[in-house]
Amino acid sequence: MPSTPETAVYKLMQKDPSIIAAAVLQGNNVIYSTDNWDISADAGKVVSSWNSMNAQFIMISGVKYSILQCTTERLVATSIRGEGHILGSKDEEHKIIVYLEPDGEPMGATMDTARALAELSSKSSYLDEGAQLGSSMGGPVSTASADIDPQLKGEIQSFLDWIKDNEGLSGYINYYLQQNNTQIISQLSKIYAELRQIFGV
Repeated sequence: MPSTPETAVYKLMQKDPSIIAAAVLQGNNVIYSTDNWDISADAGKVVSSWNSMNAQFIMISGVKYSILQCTTERLVATSIRGEGHILGSKDEEHKIIVYLEPDGEPMGATMDTARALAELSSKSSYLDEGAQLGSSMGGPVSTASADIDPQLKGEIQSFLDWIKDNEGLSGYINYYLQQNNTQIISQLSKIYAELRQIFGV
């Protein structure tokens, strides 16, 4: 028997405390939302962007989230200003959209959200509790997390911290922009284009 939206969301937030808000939709309509989040004004545009599968960003409560991944079942978007992440999972009946705090782990939370969605379905579950999201769910992104070298993961985390730090990447970029250093600006432009291509944004 399917769970109620309230029960599915409660269990989801208990499982991953970095998910701090959630909404359940049918079509474009919010049928349940946690008390701390009202996305009813933005739901239609978010669903439309998700359905188009070629939008570059979504807006919720005035915050812009760049879309990192968008498939028929899954949406992953993040604020480049460090204001958190938006994750979504959908099937023919429902959509669950969650707000993940900035330090949350999007791929793990995406799997948990997909499992919560399965609990709402009146059809048989398509994702077992122990399942890993693999190629059938849009790519090897989440299964790779178990195989990542801890040292490499640490370096990436350090890089992310440096990007977020005002004295880090943005400080260097502002400095070279003020110096009008064409060589550095040209190289940064190429790197930016490569990163957009890697993430498909």
